[in-house]
Amino acid sequence: MEQNDTHNSSPLDHSIDQEVTATEDTSKKPLGLLDATFLVAGSMIGSGIFLVTSDMARDLGSSGWLLVTWLLTGVITLFGALSYGELAAMFPKAGGQFVYIKEAWGKLPSFLYGWTVFTVIQTGVIAAVGVAFGKFLGVFFPVLVEKVLFSYANVEINGANIVGAVIILLLTLLNTRGIQYGKIVQAIFTSSKLIALLVLIVAGIAVGISSGYFGENFTNMWDASKTSVVDGKVTGIVDLLPIALAIAISTTIINSLFSSDAWNNVTFIAGDIRNPERNLPRSLFLGTFIVTILYILANVAYLGLLPLTGTPQATDIAYTRESVEAAGIQFASSGRVGTSAAFMLFGNIANILMAILIMISTFGCNNGLIMAGSRLFYAMSKEGLFFKKANSLNRFGVPAWAMWIQGIWAILLCFSGSYNILIKFATFGSMVFYIVTIAGLFKLRRTMPNAHRPYKAFGYPVVPFLYLVFAVLICVSLTLFTFEDTAGSIILVLVGIPVYYIFFHGKQKAME
Repeated sequence: MEQNDTHNSSPLDHSIDQEVTATEDTSKKPLGLLDATFLVAGSMIGSGIFLVTSDMARDLGSSGWLLVTWLLTGVITLFGALSYGELAAMFPKAGGQFVYIKEAWGKLPSFLYGWTVFTVIQTGVIAAVGVAFGKFLGVFFPVLVEKVLFSYANVEINGANIVGAVIILLLTLLNTRGIQYGKIVQAIFTSSKLIALLVLIVAGIAVGISSGYFGENFTNMWDASKTSVVDGKVTGIVDLLPIALAIAISTTIINSLFSSDAWNNVTFIAGDIRNPERNLPRSLFLGTFIVTILYILANVAYLGLLPLTGTPQATDIAYTRESVEAAGIQFASSGRVGTSAAFMLFGNIANILMAILIMISTFGCNNGLIMAGSRLFYAMSKEGLFFKKANSLNRFGVPAWAMWIQGIWAILLCFSGSYNILIKFATFGSMVFYIVTIAGLFKLRRTMPNAHRPYKAFGYPVVPFLYLVFAVLICVSLTLFTFEDTAGSIILVLVGIPVYYIFFHGKQKAME
């Protein structure tokens, strides 16, 4: 009975009942559909879209397969968001994904998720995004990135790390003063970066039509190759035959998946959303769809403004009359493809414009992550699976203790010097728990067949199953071919098992 009426309807309106059965008055909750959509989009768009295409271009060497990889990322993200909609509508509570895993699989798996979110997924990304803000602030104040303040082992700390910590501190303080402040910041910064990204896309495609690079980049667009670089020099270019190409796509996609992650953060804050049974599924779809379209178009714009292939020693971004070498997308300075593309549009001022855009983008991204993440740790504490203090709300109705605990750990990670590694750990860990969560959707259909479902997953069971297939294949490929990047994430999850039994299992038995 639960699997009918899954066809011939749109993702937005699919299986949403006209009656809202929530017993509480949701009219006083501060976040509406637009706010929730801003949170989804704002948490997704950080600095990744302006950077990672360079790495992907070296891994694939093909404009066609580059766009296919971004398209596949968007499809996977949309399938995940559409599948989460059912769970979000069933359990519209603070904590979101933590709650879904607990309901489907029990407290140990849900704790392992929360443990991984706290140690690396949420806080690691908050730290990395904060430091990214500091690095681009260095465009205006070079001393922030040029002067090493202190070093230990192989880690060097400069002003960008300090700025990242300060940004986290300020946004945490702001959000402890009430959700209205976080809501306003999110709306301003998300709308600003959406508009700025759209301007870059429109201008880039318009100029690209006459630049000649579309023709160059899309000639032999399916000829793929991997370019290996050591110490700034090309050490080899290998043509990718079908099997090698499939492996290259399944590993380099970690870059675009990182850029598209954090869409699930809106589920953490479900307790503050009006009519969550309707607005959560809608915001998940709208936010991920908007960002997916913008990301694909941004890469089209890059391909219209810059040559795809290049040489690492080139001093020019693109080919000129005087130069036969160009850095291109593959070797954009410091991997900053967005800045190189903007240079083709605006000239020398591009560095400043892109720095401002990325600072706006990372600031808004971190605001959303900080605001939402604390609600997950609050929900964990309510279940006796986190610090006890974190289960209280302050006079502004905000889980301030949870927010400060999150903020302090993220600030410490700013000085770890390992945030690039943390990003890889976080993205792989996120994917693993997305698999666990969507597998839970199938289990709950079987174990809770009569539960109230204001929204039923669009295309069930095909869409959720396809997500699982894609996600499992990517995780297996990453584990087999880039084990050094995934081993830490796997170990971190496993470490959570003794932590659970040593610190929380006894409390759980007492509560029962």
